Amino acid sequence: MASKSNTSGKLKVTLQRSVHGQLRNIAASVRGLGLRRRHQSVVVADTAENRGMIYAANHLLKVEQN
Repeated sequence: MASKSNTSGKLKVTLQRSVHGQLRNIAASVRGLGLRRRHQSVVVADTAENRGMIYAANHLLKVEQN
C-alpha cells in the first residue's frame, strides 16, 4: 500500500499555456489548483487529488518538486 508519490511534499505548479479552448474539466482542474493566468505559479500539497488535477492538465502546466 505504499505509493510512489511523496504525500508530505509540495509541488510548484506553473501555468505555461492558456486554458482558452480547452475542455471544461481541464479548465476546472487548472482553476482548482489555484491558477488564474499564464505564468502564475502556486505551491500545492503533493496529494492524490492534486496529482489528478495536474494529470488532467499536464499539457498546460510545468511541475517542479518544491
